[in-house]
Order: sequence, then structure tokens, then C-alpha cells
Amino acid sequence: MNDKVSVTNERRLTIARAMAEAIAQEMRVDERVFVMGEDIGTLGGVFGNTRGLVEEFGKLRVRDTPISETGFIGAAVGAASDGMRPVVELMFVDFFGVCMDAIYNLMAKNTYFSGGSVKVPLVLMTSTGGGYSDAGQHSQCLYGTFAHLPGMKVVSPSNAYDAKGMMTAAIRDENPVIFMYHKGLQGMGWLGTEPGATVNVPEESYEVPFGKAAVVREGTDVTIVGLAMGVHNALKAADLLAKKGVSAEVVDLRTLVPLDRDTVFNSVKKTGRLIVVDEDYHSFGVSGEIIASVCERDVSVLKAAPRRVAYPDVPIPFSRPMEQFCLPNPDKIVAAFDSIAGA
Repeated sequence: MNDKVSVTNERRLTIARAMAEAIAQEMRVDERVFVMGEDIGTLGGVFGNTRGLVEEFGKLRVRDTPISETGFIGAAVGAASDGMRPVVELMFVDFFGVCMDAIYNLMAKNTYFSGGSVKVPLVLMTSTGGGYSDAGQHSQCLYGTFAHLPGMKVVSPSNAYDAKGMMTAAIRDENPVIFMYHKGLQGMGWLGTEPGATVNVPEESYEVPFGKAAVVREGTDVTIVGLAMGVHNALKAADLLAKKGVSAEVVDLRTLVPLDRDTVFNSVKKTGRLIVVDEDYHSFGVSGEIIASVCERDVSVLKAAPRRVAYPDVPIPFSRPMEQFCLPNPDKIVAAFDSIAGA
């Protein structure tokens, strides 16, 4: 990956452990940082990203909350506005509906409403993604929903190195940050684990800058753009395409807000073809925004019409065969390329 600090003693971490390490390191140096959410204390988070925190920092700074998202996210907004730096977990992004007023009408807007005099340095971490038969209320990604709304930064790492650096950057940021982690990349065995997400992570603290995409595989024939799980599907598709003599470049967006449009455009300018992979819904989302970013700048760089491989506009099924039929995968990406290969 790009932007990496030197690694003296290599050690491989899951995204869950990388997130927990970043939070712990910031809590050690800044007493304003504290954590709130459901099951984030003794359990260490349903997805493992707060393991070990309550043992080190105690229940005053690592607070298990009732099942009342509006209450504790609203409390976090107040704490952030008063000078604290809360890290709050919304266990599933699907639950945003019960607390969207606290997120969007308070967290995202209070700095603007105050003319810049009130900062809201709050990290809202939340799980995304399906693939394990958890149905329509626990499996969505909703990247586009949050990226569409001004006032918040939105990030989603594809690997443990980025996860640690982006969490550190998020906690230090003066703006609210939505930190969206994909459940299938966390390294939790019961969810299934994507091996490519577990990578070498330095022990020292570092930041991965927001608004800077990473070219994780260079190529000349097609650009495949994704984030989180989409990056791993893109890399696997690139391997399949290579067997057919096709050189695919893969771009990991890393952050949606701010969005690195330049890296995407420059890649497409080189390859002439664009495929966007998105586990969020097909319509009105990230995939359309990426395509528009290229077309609005200079449509002439495209040799063929862009393609997107995204989740169809249907509720996510519980049935495993039906869910797998809907999810993006490497074969669908290859098929998308095949549809434009002659151009």
C-alpha cells in the first residue's frame, strides 16, 4: 500500500485489532478521548474493535450503553462540542434510522450553525456489509447515504494498515468522521475472514491521510475502483483477467469524503476503461458518483462506456443463495470487462 511508514518488526494484525490499537494509543496520550456504545466494554465490541480497552482504561472512559442510539450519540455530540473527543459505535449501519437526527442535524451541522466556533471532533464507527445471511436490517453498506450529506468525513478501510492509520487520523480530526468498517474484513472467524485484509501494521502511531486513494495494483487495460470489500473483489478479478492477458489497475478509494477524484481520473486516462465495484445499492450511490467524476472532467478519455458492479436495488435477502446472487464478486467484474473489451 502507499504512504506506509517504515516497519521495523513486522506483525500482522486484523482490522479489528488495528482499530483497537489505534484507539488505545490515542487514549494514552489524550485524556479527552473516550469510547461509548453497545457491548464495547467487557465484550470488546461485537466485531472486536474495542478489545482490551476497558481493562486498560476502565469503565469511566469505555462506557457500555443501553440500546438507545439516539441517546448516546446525542450525548457524544454534546461531549464533542464541549471539548471531548468521543469515539462512538453504532453497531450496525442499518440502525442509523433511529438516530439520524443526532447524526445529521446535530453532529454534521453544528459547526456550520455556530459559524465555526463549535467543533465536533467525534468518530462514529459503524459496521457495514453482508454475505453471512444476516438479512435486510444487518447487512447493508449505505456508503452513499452518508457520503451524500455534507458536514461529515466518510472513510472505509480495506486492510489493517489503513484501518489503524485512518482511525488515528479520525480521532485527531476536528470534524465528525463516519468510520465504516466492513464486517467481512474484521478478522472475526465466525463471520468469515478475507485474508488480504490482515496485513503488517507498525506498532508506532501514524496517520493515513484522508482524501488520498491508493493504486493497489497497476495496470494498463482497465481501471477497477472500489472500497472496503470491493477492493478485494477487484484484486481477485484482476488476477482472473491477467490469465486472459488483460492488465487491470485497481484503485482503493479509502475515503469517500473527501474523495480523491484525481487519482481515479488519472488512472482512467491511462487505461481508457472504468469499472466501479460497490456493495452499496446500484442506484444513486458511490458508483454513479465515480463515473460522473470521470465523465464530467473529460469523457474523451474513455474508450468504452463505464460499468458498475453493485448491489441490486432490492432489500438484502436472508437466504444465502439469494444473497450471494446479489453480492458483487470477481466473476461479475470479469463479465463487466468482457462487455466492454471490444471497445
